Amino acid sequence: MPSYDEIFAPARMNEVFPPERTAEFFDALFGDPEEGAYDIRMSLLSASDRKLDFLFELHQRGDACLACNLTYGLPGVFMRHPVINIKGVTADLAQRAGWPDGAWEWKLGTTEEISKALHVIPLSLRRID
Repeated sequence: MPSYDEIFAPARMNEVFPPERTAEFFDALFGDPEEGAYDIRMSLLSASDRKLDFLFELHQRGDACLACNLTYGLPGVFMRHPVINIKGVTADLAQRAGWPDGAWEWKLGTTEEISKALHVIPLSLRRID
């Protein structure tokens, strides 16, 4: 079986959460995909046989302001927004890891400011079987 680093390499993460989903998200929110202040990407933070940690990375767009007030409420939005589709994303990640259906749970963390140009939202999957 390939390593988790291979399974969740950046190109594979773009399959799970395609870059164009950012445009779809802002189109749904604002009616214009260009209105968003950031681009959303996913990355693997760490992995073991029982736990996978990912990040939703919010990368500032150009000179747009990536203010905390724009990103701190996002975990709640991500949990229920159909374009983000967190349940589908987590199911895809678990399947890619080879975890059986129903044998895992997920948790979305709170927004963390890494820099003025990068905020992240942690996403953890944990085996429960």
